[in-house]
Amino acid sequence: MKPGRLLAYAYVLMLLVITILPAFSAEGYSLLRHTTSQLGAQNTPNAWVMNVVFVALGVAVVVESWWGLGGYRFQQIVLIIFGLSLILTAVFRHAPITEGVAFSASADNWHSVFATLVGFSFTLFAVSAAFIPAAMKRRLLALFMAAVATLLSLLIFQVPQFAGIWQRTMFVVSFGWLLEFFWNSGGQT
Repeated sequence: MKPGRLLAYAYVLMLLVITILPAFSAEGYSLLRHTTSQLGAQNTPNAWVMNVVFVALGVAVVVESWWGLGGYRFQQIVLIIFGLSLILTAVFRHAPITEGVAFSASADNWHSVFATLVGFSFTLFAVSAAFIPAAMKRRLLALFMAAVATLLSLLIFQVPQFAGIWQRTMFVVSFGWLLEFFWNSGGQT
C-alpha cells in the first residue's frame, strides 16, 4: 500500500466530519467555540461519528508509523503513543456542553489526560522528526509544525472563545503535515 494512503482516508473523513457534524450535534454547538472533543462528548447527539474519526485517525497513525518509521524507533514509539492516545480520547469522552446532562467526571478527566498526551506526543514527534536525515527544508518544516502545534494549543486556553477554530486549524495542519511526511518519505525514512 502507498505510504500515507490509510492516513489520507482518515484525514478526508476528519475534514468532512469536523465541518458537517456540528449541524447535527448538541443545540448551541459552535464551530468557533467548541472543540472536536466536544463533538464526541458523552451523551451528545451523534457523538459516535466524531469518536469513529478519532479511532480512524489513531489507527491510521499507528499503522503508518509501524510501516514507515521502522528505522527510527524513538520517532516510531512517540507516534504510536500519539495514535493510541487519540484512540483513547474516543474511549474516554469529554463532558457534554449541554447543562444538566448526565456524564462521567472520571471519563472526562481521562479524556483530558489522553488529549494532553496527544498534543505532547505530536509536538515531541515533530521535534524529533527534525533529526531524521532529510533535506534541510523538511527538517525546518518539522520544527515549524512543533511550534505551530504549541502555539495553537496555547491559543485554545488563552482565547477560548475561538477554541473550536484553533483546534480545527491544529488538526487540519498537523494531520496534513503527517500526511506529507509519510508521502514524501516513500514509506522509508
